[in-house]
Amino acid sequence: MDDRTYTVDAEPGERVTVAGWAHEIRDLGGIAFLIVRDQTGKIQVKFAPDEMDESLVQTGTNVSRESVVSVTGAVEEEPRAPTGVEIVPESVEVLAPADPELPLDPTGKVDADLSTRLDNRTLDLRSGESKAIFEIRSTVLNAVRDYFRSVGCTEINTPKIVATGTEGGTELFPLTYFGQEAFMNQSPQLFKQLMVGSGLERVFEIGPIFRAEEHNTPRHLNEATMIDFESAFIDHHEAMDVCEGTLRAAYEAVETDCHEQLETLDLTDSFAVPQQSFPRLTYEEAIERINATGELDEQLVWGDDLPTEAEKALGDDVGGHYFITDWPSEIKPFYIQDYDDDPQLSKGFDLMHPRMELVSGGQREHRHDELVAGFEQQGLDPEAFEYYTKMFRYGMPPHAGWAYGVERLVMTMLGLSNIREAVLFPRDRQRLSP
Repeated sequence: MDDRTYTVDAEPGERVTVAGWAHEIRDLGGIAFLIVRDQTGKIQVKFAPDEMDESLVQTGTNVSRESVVSVTGAVEEEPRAPTGVEIVPESVEVLAPADPELPLDPTGKVDADLSTRLDNRTLDLRSGESKAIFEIRSTVLNAVRDYFRSVGCTEINTPKIVATGTEGGTELFPLTYFGQEAFMNQSPQLFKQLMVGSGLERVFEIGPIFRAEEHNTPRHLNEATMIDFESAFIDHHEAMDVCEGTLRAAYEAVETDCHEQLETLDLTDSFAVPQQSFPRLTYEEAIERINATGELDEQLVWGDDLPTEAEKALGDDVGGHYFITDWPSEIKPFYIQDYDDDPQLSKGFDLMHPRMELVSGGQREHRHDELVAGFEQQGLDPEAFEYYTKMFRYGMPPHAGWAYGVERLVMTMLGLSNIREAVLFPRDRQRLSP
């Protein structure tokens, strides 16, 4: 519609055509209003039965909510209208009528449970709150991309259909690929490492990953969007610097560019950009602090992974984002480099939000023989990864990197109760459609 005007741009004295959804109808007896909503906001359309053609009034006031309409008319100033203006219509066209019985109320006046919202996601996204989440998510992704480019990264795209998993054959979705067994990739890890051995050196990717974990929790998905970073000639400390930089850039962009969305989500007063450098606790220090809280039924010992209740106890104690560094080697994947003077200790790290883990990363093992030994120590067949390991015989530089999920970032940033609220069409154990 070339002559369409967005509601936010409608100015008094203009003749406009606005198009959108019939958000609400208000009948005050001698006068009625149709509220039209588009992506920029809402505008009031005034119907005065004594002054207008009856068919025009009937069309505009009998349309079912959420029908798609086009309204042409004069914009007049009206201080009592929600936006200070209203349209006096010349014509109203119903482009697509909606069923009178809606499965949920996009105005939010009647609550719907999350399952109903996800079953009717397109309708759910017409609500201000849901729309705001994805506008913020878009801002986050733009900010992260801009930050990566500012530190010299090249954006890449790696295969999502692979012959082997990143960490072996666990947690993989199998598929048939021209008569061969293949899998949906659980991470671009191995491919992005190969890229730092090319002429690109410093790369990032934002794309989907697939994990066949049988979780059914508010913070797990089987298809997620990951932000991956890898760079040659840096160590794990420098990788943490970049990680912290991307996260702070995302928060700053939302604070600067998403005032309306934060207000819609009632986060204007509580939203804050993390200012201080994130504390970097060693795994050993983290264990000691967790045990000191007294929140766990049993004390953690060296070599334990951190259960959810331990993450919560430490998050409450720290009170903000923080890193856990120097994990036990046996906990981290084969590609994480160990300290030469203490092979039981790895150069792996996690970035934590007080609610949950956000990032997993570390310095990688770039030496061929040590890498192959790592495969064997974890019970993996190096020959199955020959496409990967052979490149380490041709001069692989020292390198480090990390990855974190977009959904967890948005979830923790906005205080969402369920990660599925940060995904357009979630995929989990129960949900394959829509």
